[in-house]
Amino acid sequence: MPGDAGGERLQKVLAHAGVASRRAAEDLMRAGRVWVDGRPATELGMRVDATRARIEVDGQRVNVHPDREYVLLNKPAGYVTTSSDPQGRPTVMDLVRARTRLYPIGRLDADTQGLLLLTNDGELTHRLTHPRYQVPKTYLAEVEGTVPEESSRKLVEGVRLDDGTARAVSARVVGRTKGRTHVELVLTEGRKREVRRMLEAVGHPVTKLVRTRLGPIDIRGLKAGAARVLTAREVGELQRLVGL
Repeated sequence: MPGDAGGERLQKVLAHAGVASRRAAEDLMRAGRVWVDGRPATELGMRVDATRARIEVDGQRVNVHPDREYVLLNKPAGYVTTSSDPQGRPTVMDLVRARTRLYPIGRLDADTQGLLLLTNDGELTHRLTHPRYQVPKTYLAEVEGTVPEESSRKLVEGVRLDDGTARAVSARVVGRTKGRTHVELVLTEGRKREVRRMLEAVGHPVTKLVRTRLGPIDIRGLKAGAARVLTAREVGELQRLVGL
C-alpha cells in the first residue's frame, strides 16, 4: 500500500483541510488531480502522514492545518510591529483581521513601511527569521544626495557597524528625484535598523524605507495599510524556500 500505513486516509485529510467532502475528494483522486510527494495518488485506500507529506490538488499545495493562517500586510509608517504597545501607539495588529492570534514574522521599525508577514505557524516563522536559512529581503531606500557606485560597492563588500560588519547581497541605484536617490538593497540578515545604519555608514541617511519583498513574496498591488491572506501557492513557495 503506498503512503504511510500509520497515517490517515488521504480523503479524510483532504476533507479535514476543507478541500472537499470525502466523497468528492475520492473523485479528485480517481481523476488524478491529487498528488502526494510528487506522485499521483489514485488509490482510495492510501494513507498519509499529514505532518510530513506534501499534498497537492491541481498543482496547489494543500494546507493540511486549516487552523494556520498566513497574512501579508503592507505596513504604513507609524505602526509598531508588536501585539500591543505600552505607549499606546497603533500596532500592526490594528490593521489585520484574523480568526486566530497571529504573530509578525520579524520586525519593521515604526517608521519603516512595506511587507510584513504574520502567522501562527511557529516553525515557518523560526526558519524565515533564522540566519541559517539566508532568506533574502528586498528594501527600497530613499536617501539624500547622489549615491556613487563606490557606495553601492561598499554596501556589498561590507560596512562596519557597532555590532559587526554588515553586507548586502546586492545594492543598486534604481532612480533619482529632487536631490534624492532611490537605492534597492537585498539582505539576508535582520539586525535592528540594519539598512538604515548601513546607508548612514556610507554617508547617505535614509529619508524613507520600504520593504518590498521577502523571499518569493512581494507587495505589488497591495495598498498601504491593506492586508490579504497568502495563497496556497505562496505558502508553499515559502515552505520550499526554508526546506519545509
